[in-house]
Amino acid sequence: MPETGAGKEQPQGAGTLLAVVGASGVGKDSLIAHARRELSGDSSVLFVRRIVTRPALAAAEDHDHLTPDEFASALAAGRFAVHWDAHGLRYGVPISVRDHLAAGGTAVLNGSRAALPAIRSAFEKVVVIHITARPEIIAARLASRGRETETDIARRLRRAAIVPLDSGERIDIDNSDAFEFAAAAFLDAIRRIADPATRA
Repeated sequence: MPETGAGKEQPQGAGTLLAVVGASGVGKDSLIAHARRELSGDSSVLFVRRIVTRPALAAAEDHDHLTPDEFASALAAGRFAVHWDAHGLRYGVPISVRDHLAAGGTAVLNGSRAALPAIRSAFEKVVVIHITARPEIIAARLASRGRETETDIARRLRRAAIVPLDSGERIDIDNSDAFEFAAAAFLDAIRRIADPATRA
């Protein structure tokens, strides 16, 4: 069950959290990694390192790892702005993200569609960037990882089709074709939100 951390209130005028969501296989990790490299010199944009109860993998998301017991202790100590459970793992967003947003910065978070209500509740300004891809593209990407059976992949595709998105502000990006097209659209979305002249 997704939950927010303690002390969730942020001042008016706070920066924007960009919650990047999409089914497994749509290319979220690749897009985020590319944007992180391209914007490495821009201190106003923070790429959030999630805390996950899974060891980091070289070919997957760059995150910080805690054991389940360590995660529970961190949660009890109020170290997360928001947290959620999915696929047998626990995910946490460091409370320090609020400091960056309170200073007017932009934060990019690898989020979860199921956790969106809690994420929106935890932060003052949230824009969802929804990454999509055609089912056959997703299936091929998942198969190329070699970590799941055909049955597992079919189950993921069915879930991708039924998990609803909330009705808040959202940007949709299709990553079915050449990566550079989605990468350019993703970077443009971050830059438009991060530009002080365009902030609400």
